Amino acid sequence: MNKDPLFLKLTQQFKINIDLKAEKFIVAEKSTRKIAVEIKSFVGRSAVSEFHLAVGQFLNYRLALEELTLEWVLYLAIPIDIYQDFFRTYLCKLW
Repeated sequence: MNKDPLFLKLTQQFKINIDLKAEKFIVAEKSTRKIAVEIKSFVGRSAVSEFHLAVGQFLNYRLALEELTLEWVLYLAIPIDIYQDFFRTYLCKLW
């Protein structure tokens, strides 16, 4: 994994940077697996607002990857306490 962002450009106005990218060569499949990771800290006042922002951003990034027909698998990285205290709630399970 490296610290370089994955830069995507759909149009002149629509450019995004996904926080991390990584490639791993898988010998059994003789292929390269590519992942992109968007990192969210959830430091805002409201976990619900932070969740809405993270989901919206994640969906936009996923659509951009599909539109550009890139074979990157997108992940959302969050702090473990946010996962345990918030992402396991009813609201998040619906997503």
